[in-house]
This record gives sequence, structure tokens and C-alpha cells, in this order.
Amino acid sequence: MKSFFNVEDIGDLKKALAEAKQVKSTPFAWKNLGENKTIMLVFFNSSLRTRLSSQKAALNLGMNPIVLNIGQDSWKLETSMGVVMDGDKSEHIKEAIPVMTSYCDIIGIRAFAGLTDREYDYNETILRQFIEYGGKPVISLESATVHPCQAFADLITIDEYKKKDRPKVVMTWAPHPKALPQAVPNSFAQWMNAADVDFVITHPEGYELDPRFAGNARIEYDQMKALEGADFVYAKNWSCPGTTNPGDYGKILSKDMGWTVDERHMAVTDNAYFMHCLPVRRNMIVSDAVIDAPSSLVIPEAANRVVSAQVVMKRMLEDL
Repeated sequence: MKSFFNVEDIGDLKKALAEAKQVKSTPFAWKNLGENKTIMLVFFNSSLRTRLSSQKAALNLGMNPIVLNIGQDSWKLETSMGVVMDGDKSEHIKEAIPVMTSYCDIIGIRAFAGLTDREYDYNETILRQFIEYGGKPVISLESATVHPCQAFADLITIDEYKKKDRPKVVMTWAPHPKALPQAVPNSFAQWMNAADVDFVITHPEGYELDPRFAGNARIEYDQMKALEGADFVYAKNWSCPGTTNPGDYGKILSKDMGWTVDERHMAVTDNAYFMHCLPVRRNMIVSDAVIDAPSSLVIPEAANRVVSAQVVMKRMLEDL
């Protein structure tokens, strides 16, 4: 595996899930793979679960992790080409990338969407430069359009807790005070479309995900109707993807608190489990009663971030 961005990169999902079970039950069985190997984890943006789970996964495999916070531990990086660097950016990414990759065997990148230039974001401009100039395997630790380690962990969690062979999984938009990227919902949709689940997306009009990620998912604008009979409810906010109106890209079109997942919403499900990637805005995305209920999987889901990251790193080490 040379890069990990999309569900196609993991290959057969049944094999990946079986491997995840092995990794989870015997996490230190492959420590020899990472001996004398280094992974660099580069963060352009804040992180809690991604940072800690990636470091833990690397250590489980015997690797040495190096964490770099761009603009805090390093110079601020210019990421655009052809610019006159007379501002606050001291180093260009074209030189920084080969320097960074010369110090490691695998590199993970976290670089959020700017939400101002859809073309720049959806072309994955920053991650693509790491592939072009770095020459080392690249893991998306959440990029402008995808968060595959999170989506893989979500699938592992659903596979562990499902009560039927083909559960109904509903991803519902929920309100948020800030404009958020579409990376998490994009990847969740992509992975659920590839999995053996009955997948439904519900959101207000104007929040349609890019078709390359929404795929064949059923779209239902009536949230309560979408939630009927659900086995898993995945709540997440995202700003306007600009799919139908590029001028609205990154905007907040709604703050309708009627979309907040509460006991009323969960009552129409089939005793569904609640899921969220965290961090979560309580009583905006989800009510206290729902996230604190026994049916909330947010902590097991977060714990599985180590598992998903470790499977990916293990495969990359095996291919070195």
C-alpha cells in the first residue's frame, strides 16, 4: 500500500475487517515489522484522537513516531506555487516535503479544507504534493475531502456491534455553530457504500455531498423518515459542499436545532446505536441523554481508531 486515502486503497473489506480483529486481539504481534522504522505524523491542524491513536498504532508495530505541528514546531509553510513569498510563510512546501520524508519511512498528513476554494480543496492540493515530492507512503490523517482512518474505525465498530447481517445505517446532518469540512461525512459515505449495509443519508436541502462520495446512498430530506428502523445513527455536521451551487461552498445554510439527535429521533429507530467521530458539540449535534446512553458507541468507536491506523501502517510496512 503506497497511499491511504480512499476505501479502494484497503482492498477487500471482509479481509480488512478480519485483519482488524487480529490486530485488536494481538496488537503487539507485529512489533518486528516496525523495528528501526520511523513514521512522521505531520499536523497542519489540531487533533486529539488522530494524533494519539496514530502514535499508539506506530508504537504497537515497533515504529518510532515523530510528530510535527506545522507553524508551531516548524516554520509556516507556503503551499501554493508561483507566489512571491513576502508574507508570513518562511518555507515552501516543495522543499519541506523532501526534507521531512528523508527522515522517515512512512508519513501521515493532517491538513483540513480551507473551505474558501472548492477546486483547491477537492483536488487535495496539499496531500498530492506529499505524494509528488516525498516519495514515501502517505496516510491521510484527515485531508481536505477524506478521513479514511476514521471511516475504517467506524466500519470496524459497526461490524462489532451489528445485530443483523445487513444493518440499516443512517448518517444524519446535525447543526453546528461553525463551518466544518466534509471530510468525515465524505469518507463515511464512501466506506458505507462499499460495505454490506443499507445506507441512508439525511440532511437539509443544499447539503448534498459530492456524488463521488455519496455514491448510491439513498438521500432522504425528511430526517425522521430516514431514521425509521435504523440500527446505527451516525450524526455529523458539515458545511455546504457546493455540489449544486459552487458559490455556497463552505457556507452554513442552516442551524436548525430540530436536526439535533435526541430521544425523539432515536425513538423511531430499531433501538439504534449512536455514533459520532468526536469531538462533539453536546446539545447541538446530540443531546446529553443520547450520547450518555448505553447505546452510545462514541468511546468504543474512538478506541478503534488505533486498530484502523495499525492495520494501515502494518500493510505499508509489509510493502516496504
